[in-house]
Amino acid sequence: MRNPNRRPTHPGAILREDVLPELDITQAAFANHLGVSRLTVSEILHEKRGISAEMALRISKVIGGTPESWLHMQEAVDLWEVEQRFKSNPAIAPTIMRPLVAAA
Repeated sequence: MRNPNRRPTHPGAILREDVLPELDITQAAFANHLGVSRLTVSEILHEKRGISAEMALRISKVIGGTPESWLHMQEAVDLWEVEQRFKSNPAIAPTIMRPLVAAA
């Protein structure tokens, strides 16, 4: 079970810390394989940009894995960040009705 107080691992961190060193490949070479700019790869690796569906597909074609797994990692980060913003400034009123689906 994930610690809700800890930010999930960004897919860029996996690429930066595990994948690129294992492949012994530079950001520029990785960008070339993906068919994107080095700046795009740099922003992903430094967690300044998220992984889109298209990028997830590109990554999976180049290094393996499924696009869904890359998107799932990004979705976890995105949801956690929204939850953190919501905690400090809730924009949605508390539930006034019984939830339609029971929480797991």
